[in-house]
Amino acid sequence: MKYIINQYKNNIRKIISNMTGSFNEDIEQEVYIKTWKNLGNYKEQGKFKSWINTITANLCRDYLKSSSYKNYQNNVTDEEEFNQIKDTKHDIESEFIRKQRIKTIIKAVDSLKPKLKEVVILYEMKELSYEEISKKLNCPVGTVRSRLFNARKELSIKLKDLI
Repeated sequence: MKYIINQYKNNIRKIISNMTGSFNEDIEQEVYIKTWKNLGNYKEQGKFKSWINTITANLCRDYLKSSSYKNYQNNVTDEEEFNQIKDTKHDIESEFIRKQRIKTIIKAVDSLKPKLKEVVILYEMKELSYEEISKKLNCPVGTVRSRLFNARKELSIKLKDLI
């Protein structure tokens, strides 16, 4: 469960904020509880991320229908409501830019030599330690460090426009 929380908490928080207008820790906790209770019901037909997104969205909808939310809405003044309105154009624009940056980074990693690419993926994306990578690739820790250094050097050149 710890892995699920670490892996998906930013995504869950983003959905909650987008759907309810603000972050709600109670909904987030409910998502984790519901996920944990229903892990046995998860069918691996689709992506796990989609399944957890659906749980989050459904809990947000339930919250928006709840009497506690309606009471809260009745107590919010017009000025507070105005302050809560987001500039959606800015959000869409920044999300587009973020996705473009990710595509550029993935493309740069894909263009690395296979040995360098493998080390970058294991270290940066799968978050393995030098020792774990060394065992997995059956090579010395120094080789892992060297490959990671060289990969980062190449990536810094390829991604200099993003820095």
